Amino acid sequence: MNTQCFTEQNLRRWGLLWALGALLVACSPASNVGPVSDEQPADACEKPTVVLVHGAFADASGWAGVIAPLQQQGYTVYAFANPLRSIAGDAEYLRSFLSTLTGPIVLVGHSYGGAVMTNAATGNPNVKALVYVAAYALDEGETLLAANTLGGGQSELGNHLVLRPFPGAGTEDADGYIDPAFFHELFAGDLSEEDAAVLAASQRPAAASIFQSPSGPPAWKDLPSWYLIASDDHTIPPEAQRVMAQRAGSQAVEIESSHVAMISHPDAVTELVGEASGCR
Repeated sequence: MNTQCFTEQNLRRWGLLWALGALLVACSPASNVGPVSDEQPADACEKPTVVLVHGAFADASGWAGVIAPLQQQGYTVYAFANPLRSIAGDAEYLRSFLSTLTGPIVLVGHSYGGAVMTNAATGNPNVKALVYVAAYALDEGETLLAANTLGGGQSELGNHLVLRPFPGAGTEDADGYIDPAFFHELFAGDLSEEDAAVLAASQRPAAASIFQSPSGPPAWKDLPSWYLIASDDHTIPPEAQRVMAQRAGSQAVEIESSHVAMISHPDAVTELVGEASGCR
C-alpha cells in the first residue's frame, strides 16, 4: 500500500468530515452564536411626514423648538409658509403643497393655522391625523370671530390690532398686526419680555378679513385629531379651545401655557405629534 497516498486520502477525508461537522454546529438552533447577517430589522412603524402650519402674527420660525426634536426622531418635517390672506385661499395653497408629498402625513396647526389645515386636509387620503396647538378647529360655516365666543370665553385680540393697507386689499380689508405694546400680554405671556419683543417686531400680518370668513367642511369629522389646550391663552380663549376639542372628538391635553405653546412648551407639542403619528 502506498503510505503517502493513504495519508493524503485520510487527510482529505478528515478534512471533509471536519467541515461537515462545523457546518452542522453552525446550523444547530442550540449553538447560534452570532448573527447570520449584518442587516438590522426594519422599523415596524412608518413615520409620517409632519407638516407644521403657523398662524397669524407669526411665521414658520416659531416651530424651531419642535422641528429639531422631530427630525432627531427620524421624521421628515416641513414648516409650511402660510400666506395669511384668506381661509379658502390659504387652504388651497396648503392643499397644493400637500399634493406634492407621498406617504402618510400628520398635519399640525397653531392658531389660525388650525383653520387652514381643517379645510386643506378634507378629502386628502394621505392625511392620517390632525394636531391642533391652541388652534381653531372650525365647523362648517363658522368664522374665527364666532369660534372665539364658544364656551363663553372672550378674546381681547380685536381691541389691540393695528391695521395697515396692503396692495390689492378690498375697501374694508387691511393687514392686521398686534399692537407691540400688548403683544407680550396677549400672545406670549410665558416668554421673556425680550423674546416677546422680538416676536412682536417680526410678526407677519394677517388680512383682517380672515376673521369673518366662513370655514368649509372640516377634516376633523373624518380624521382622528389631537388638541393641546393652552389654559393661559389670551388670544384664543381656553373655554373656546375646550369646546372645539370636544366637538372634534380630539384627544385633548391641557397645559398651563400662553398662546405660543410650541415656543414655550415644545416638548409637550413634540410628544403630542408623536402620539398622533403612532410612532412614539
